[in-house]
Amino acid sequence: MFDSRASGILLHPTSLPSRFGIGDLGKNAYQFLDFLSASDQQVWQILPLGPTGYGNSPYLSYSALAGNPLLISPELLQADELLTEEDLASLPEYSADKVDYDLVIATKLPLLEQASNNFKNKASAQQLQKFQEFCDRHREWLDDYALFMGLKEANGGASWNQWDKEIASRQPDAIEAAVTSLQEEIFYHKFLQYEFFRQWKELKKYAHERKIKIFADIPIYVAHDSVDVWANPEIFCLDKETGEAALMAGVPPDYFSETGQLWGNPVYNWEELKKTDFHWWIGRVEGILEYADLIRIDHFRGLQAFWAVERGEQTAINGKWYEAPGEAFFTVLGERLGTLPIIAEDLGFITPEVEALRDKFKFPGMKVLQFAFDSDPANGFLPFNYVDRNCVVYTGTHDNDTTVGWFNERSPEAQARVVDYLGCVCPEGIHWSLIRLALGSVANLAIFPLQDILGLGSEAKMNSPSKANDNWEWRYRQEALTDELSDRLKHLTNIYGRSPQVVRN
Repeated sequence: MFDSRASGILLHPTSLPSRFGIGDLGKNAYQFLDFLSASDQQVWQILPLGPTGYGNSPYLSYSALAGNPLLISPELLQADELLTEEDLASLPEYSADKVDYDLVIATKLPLLEQASNNFKNKASAQQLQKFQEFCDRHREWLDDYALFMGLKEANGGASWNQWDKEIASRQPDAIEAAVTSLQEEIFYHKFLQYEFFRQWKELKKYAHERKIKIFADIPIYVAHDSVDVWANPEIFCLDKETGEAALMAGVPPDYFSETGQLWGNPVYNWEELKKTDFHWWIGRVEGILEYADLIRIDHFRGLQAFWAVERGEQTAINGKWYEAPGEAFFTVLGERLGTLPIIAEDLGFITPEVEALRDKFKFPGMKVLQFAFDSDPANGFLPFNYVDRNCVVYTGTHDNDTTVGWFNERSPEAQARVVDYLGCVCPEGIHWSLIRLALGSVANLAIFPLQDILGLGSEAKMNSPSKANDNWEWRYRQEALTDELSDRLKHLTNIYGRSPQVVRN
C-alpha cells in the first residue's frame, strides 16, 4: 500500500473553518492541505462524504455515492458568478466551534437553490455541456438519486417505504410520472452533485500536487432510507410487504454491551449480489475511488461473516451469524481494479477467518493506541506486538474520545499504566506522547485526529457512539494551525522516518 513510512491527519471536511457555519470545500480546505504539506504529512483521512439525514451521521447517508451538498463552498459559487456578494451578505452568527446543522440547513440550502437557478438560466453552452457530460457519466446512480431526493421532499421527508405503494415499489408508470412532475427538483439535485464533485475534483488535484493522498471511508452498510435500498431492493434482505429490513445489521453481545448493538440497517442479500458478479458493490468502490486514493472499509469483518437480527427484535441478543462471500467479492474486485487500495477496519470481535481474509488480500489492519493499555503485555495494540508493518496505527479514531480526554478520564492507576509504558509523559502533554509512540512504531502509516495534534479535551470529540444527538459537530478555528505546530509535527515526522524526503536504501 505504501512503499515507505508515512503519516497523516484525520479530519472530516465539516470540521473545517468557514463563514457558513460548517466546513466546506473552499479556501480553508486548501489552507488545511497547505498545513499538511508544510508538516510533511502525506495523507488526509476523511469520513464518508454522502448527504446526511436525521442525526447528521456520515455513516447514515441517503446515497452511497452522492456528495453532501452542505460541503459545497458558496464562495466558490460566487467566484463562478452563480452567487453575488449581496447573496452572502446577510449570514447569521454561526458558532465557530460547532456545527448547528439546523441553522446551516436553513440558511445554506436557499443559497444553493439560488445558485442552481442562476446556473439554469445563465450558464453558457460550454458550462451546460460539462454539466450534461457529468450527468451522462454518472447516470447509473445519479438519475435514481435525484429522483429519490425529489420524491423525498415531495413526501415531507418520509422514508421511501411510506410513499405511495406504486412509487415505493418503483412501478414503471409511477416512475415515469414522477420524473415528469419533478423535473425542476431533479435538475436541482443533479446540479448540487455536479458542483460538489467539481469542487472536490479541484481540491483533490491540489492535494496531489502537494503529494497528499485522500483516504476515504466506506461504511459496510447503507441506511434503509436511502436511494441504494429503494432502487436496488433485490440485493437487500427486506420484508416484501412493508419494505422494512427483514434482517437487521448489528453486532452480538460482548464485553462492552450485554445486549449487543442493533444498528437497524438492512443486511445484504449476498446470493443476489453474487448473481451479478457483485455489480453494485464494485460500482460503489469505483465511485469512491473517483474522489479518494485509499479506502477504509468500516466493519470489515462483516464481509467474512455478519450478525443479523430478525425484524421486530429490540436488541441484538437474538441474532445469528451468516457467512459472507468476501473472498469471492475481493477476487472479482481485484480482477476489475488490479491492486486494491483498501484498509480493513478490523476492530472488535475478530476471528481467525476474518484475519485470513484480510491477509489473503494483503489489506492493512488497524491499531489503536487508546486500546493498548488495559490488559497484559500480549495486547495486540501495543507497538512491540506489531509483527507486520502492513498496518495503520492511530492514537484514536472518530469514535474515540480525544487522547487528552481519554487520559483524563482514566483512573490514577490506569494513567500510571500508560506512563509506565511510555517511561514519562512529554512536557507538551500526553497527546504528543502517544503521537510519538505511533510515529515510532513499525506501522507503515500513522494517523492522528486533528484534535490530538491540537491537544484538545473531550469537548472536541467527533462522535460518541452511545449518544443519538450532539455528534459530528466539532470544528477547529483557523488560528489553531500555527507555524509552531506545523514545525513540531514536521520535526517529529522526520525524526521517525515518515517525511516524504526521507531516503531509504
